[in-house]
Amino acid sequence: MGRLTRILAAMAIVVLGVTACGTSNAASGKIGGTVHILGTWTGGEKDSFDAVMKPFTDQTGIKISFEATRDLDAILQTKVAAGNPPDVTGAPGIGTLIKLVKAGKIPTLEDKLDMSALNANYGADWINLGKIDGKLYTLYAWAALKGLVWYDPKAFAAKNYQVPKTWDELMTLQDKIKSDGGKPWCVALESEAASGWPGSDWVKEIVLSQAGGDVYDKWWQGKQKWTSTEIKSAWQTWGKVLGTGDSNVYGGSQYMVATKFGEGGQGLFTSPPKCYMFNQGSFITSFFDAYTPKPAAGTDYAVFPLPDVSSSNAGAHVVAGDAFVMTKDTPQARALLKYLATADAQDIWVKRGGGKIAINKQVSLSDYPDPIAKALAQVVVSTKIARYDAGDLMPSDMRDAYWSGILKFVQNQGQLDAILADLDKKQATAYAGS
Repeated sequence: MGRLTRILAAMAIVVLGVTACGTSNAASGKIGGTVHILGTWTGGEKDSFDAVMKPFTDQTGIKISFEATRDLDAILQTKVAAGNPPDVTGAPGIGTLIKLVKAGKIPTLEDKLDMSALNANYGADWINLGKIDGKLYTLYAWAALKGLVWYDPKAFAAKNYQVPKTWDELMTLQDKIKSDGGKPWCVALESEAASGWPGSDWVKEIVLSQAGGDVYDKWWQGKQKWTSTEIKSAWQTWGKVLGTGDSNVYGGSQYMVATKFGEGGQGLFTSPPKCYMFNQGSFITSFFDAYTPKPAAGTDYAVFPLPDVSSSNAGAHVVAGDAFVMTKDTPQARALLKYLATADAQDIWVKRGGGKIAINKQVSLSDYPDPIAKALAQVVVSTKIARYDAGDLMPSDMRDAYWSGILKFVQNQGQLDAILADLDKKQATAYAGS
């Protein structure tokens, strides 16, 4: 029936139930050899992934060969076409994945994972999220929460700024910061071939909260025009955050486009602050940890969820996850995916911080390393309207055009109608045959 049948019996993800249970035993037994992994992690995130991999190598004798790229879809398709795919990919865009599945290039996982353990330790929707036409192709290991606003509580206290509980309060706060001579926001959009995606997170969060889950689903499915009132309104709402001529953002469009997304939070910690708020996912703390001097969670930075744009869609959040696909069926790949599904594996990254939230329900809430991490895990659990990242669910051509449109918008908000019309044209072709 095509790509849409693959997506989730319920897109309203009933996100993980983090419990106080102990961890399960990781995969063991010597296998040897090497597992080749294609992924996007670099820097601190790669260090944490290496830490997750060490017990796996110690237990199985399997060495890790990791290739990092920000242009993952293109590299993967090139490798597959050349007959030299990686063993495991973490993880291609859904459009690329659908294409490879239809071409018979991706093996299913039901006969390669311990499905009884997976069903016992995972919420059903996290398993369903990895299915295409009813068959499991993708394993999710960690969740991330989008739509989080990071700030320095000391800087807020110095100006007597209060954490906003509503969208109107957020708008009032940014106006107050601006009238006091400060910049409300830092926005950083540079991510090599994926540049623009951090801005797309703003738009998708606003679409979900402002227009609701039904519009959000039709949008990523290609059934809701970009020029529709609901989607255009979301871009306009983000435009009010950016301000006329990007006047609410430190450095304006030049800074936004040129600054690496992981460096965007630096402005929170200068004296005086270059900006007072920074919207990024829960994983951004791993980048904070690499700053000099290293800011302390709870002291130098705190976080609040982006307030509801519309009270009729209260508790709406975009969630994401670190997912893995077997792109070559080898004993080493099978062992790796079995290991990544365990609480032992997921718990390692949880304890290291970096905003990772375990999907395996056996990971204890007490293992989250600081009050912020625990709070984020609780937010994920209590989210009422949850959807997966819309951009990642779109065909890769549509997603890439979306990111490009973000870059155009921040440089000239007056181009919005033309940007959305171009995205409608791309929509008409990107979903063809899907």
